[in-house]
Amino acid sequence: MPSPYVRRRRLAGEIRKLRESRGLTTDDLARLVFHSRTKITRLENAQIRPDLAEIMNMLDALEITGSQYDRLLQLAREAAQKGWWDRYGMSMGPRQKLAADLEYNASTVRSYDQTAMPGALQCPPFIEALIRLDESQGTLEYQPDRMTEAREHRQRELLRPDGPFYETVLDECVIHRLAVPPEAMAAQLRHMIELALEAERITIRVLLHNARIPGGFLPKSSFYLYTFADPGDHPMAIVDTVTTDLVVTQRSEVTRYTERYDLLREAALSTEDSISFLDRVANRLADQTGSGT
Repeated sequence: MPSPYVRRRRLAGEIRKLRESRGLTTDDLARLVFHSRTKITRLENAQIRPDLAEIMNMLDALEITGSQYDRLLQLAREAAQKGWWDRYGMSMGPRQKLAADLEYNASTVRSYDQTAMPGALQCPPFIEALIRLDESQGTLEYQPDRMTEAREHRQRELLRPDGPFYETVLDECVIHRLAVPPEAMAAQLRHMIELALEAERITIRVLLHNARIPGGFLPKSSFYLYTFADPGDHPMAIVDTVTTDLVVTQRSEVTRYTERYDLLREAALSTEDSISFLDRVANRLADQTGSGT
């Protein structure tokens, strides 16, 4: 199944081009198909899952026929699909759902993690520690057990035989500044080591706190890069902010993030040195707790 979100982006662009090619405003198209202007705008911004009957009416109103009609209707069918992540409702949250959606059909996933451990690589003890952090800040808006189950499901999907190549550049600051118990962090580091050693498609690189980034300014936030096998599904960047994820699709902007990622990757430790570094830190954290875990 293709990524429904990526297909929604493609469908949105197609509808917008068709509308503009006919000299119609969003108000004009809304009147033609008896919808609100807001609904047309949300559809053209890929903010809603398309309804097939409504898309068929829209294509008829725009006088689309033949192979173009068939192609756009197939695109709408794919955009309307639901994935495994939809079963978890609010327990995943919009950010995790978007990540799971994009990972499902991606060829490659590359991330620079500046403030958090990669969600798809987290282990249960670490997830439990994150839940306790959330609880300390107020009432939870999700069911902890369901959220943990969803994270584990996301990891299984990442590790499936036809899953994407996944590489993360992990900022060392995450290890030292995230307020989780030492034993939880040690378990997380060892879990990531195990994944990287057992799954050839998973690569972890550590960016040391004193590493100098050549040729550019420091990144202002975490970000994620996705590529897809279908030539029509263009590369995409997702930028992490305090309250939401920003979706970047303009080729020039995605290229800038890709270039920045390449600089971070160059400044990070090699995969072998990263594994050794994570192992040393995990052992030190275990020694602090006296647990030996």
